[in-house]
Amino acid sequence: MGEIIRSGIFQNALLGGTLTALLCAAVGYFMVLKALSFASEALTDIGFAGITGSALLGWNPLLGMLGFSLLAIIAMGALRDRLKGRDVEVGMVLSLALGLGVLFLTLYAQSSGTHASSGTGILFGSLLSLSGSFIILLGVVVVVVLAVLAVIFRPLLFASVDSATARARGVPTRVLDSVYLLLLGVTTAVSILSMGVLLAFALISAPAGAAHKLTRHPGWSLFVAMLLGLGITWCGVLVAFLGPWKRVPVGVYIASLSGLVYWGALLQARFRRRPKREANQHRDREIGG
Repeated sequence: MGEIIRSGIFQNALLGGTLTALLCAAVGYFMVLKALSFASEALTDIGFAGITGSALLGWNPLLGMLGFSLLAIIAMGALRDRLKGRDVEVGMVLSLALGLGVLFLTLYAQSSGTHASSGTGILFGSLLSLSGSFIILLGVVVVVVLAVLAVIFRPLLFASVDSATARARGVPTRVLDSVYLLLLGVTTAVSILSMGVLLAFALISAPAGAAHKLTRHPGWSLFVAMLLGLGITWCGVLVAFLGPWKRVPVGVYIASLSGLVYWGALLQARFRRRPKREANQHRDREIGG
């Protein structure tokens, strides 16, 4: 066990997972407040097409994902209100992006026998094979994104909670939305490289969603989201290395734990509201009687 913990693979996986968890929790908190889960899922599907297309052409996967995500962000920012009520059209575009990703992945896997297992890494992540250079890049991204969030935290929080009032008071909500979508796109891109396409959304949404259920205070909610993200990621990495099923991708454990944490927070919030509701009903009956 000590030898495993001291290994470079374990340390890179733990460090990469830690950075990804902090990034996803911070950005995911505002995604929950703004109800932009659909946008995050869209960026994940589009990023899938970007990474597989880049791999097929021999380009840098991160640049490919960022390019596709940037185009998607520009489209979302330009269309904005026009997208409302067009769920079918948007869904078809996302299905097209997902289909292109599958096509690119199939062609890439067939191009060489060494690429036969590439699909697993793209879909379910590759925390166990993170390189030192990628961790450095991930660290830079985390610092930059968190610094930007710290600068725009108060106006972004105001615009996320009550956009109409914020706009009336002169808060540049359009600029803030564009900046946040850019941060969400970057977060999705680097999360896909470490967590995989199918599981990156879990770490972006579940810790933040669970924290929002547990406490509504902005500062505490963000702090709880980061703690939950770190706990989920660390437990997932430890189980992957020390558990009985070592061939299962780390992302599977992290996604499963994310779901359990979210549903646990949801149940806890419901049980917490029940006594208050019953007390109010009892008071109403006494007043009525």
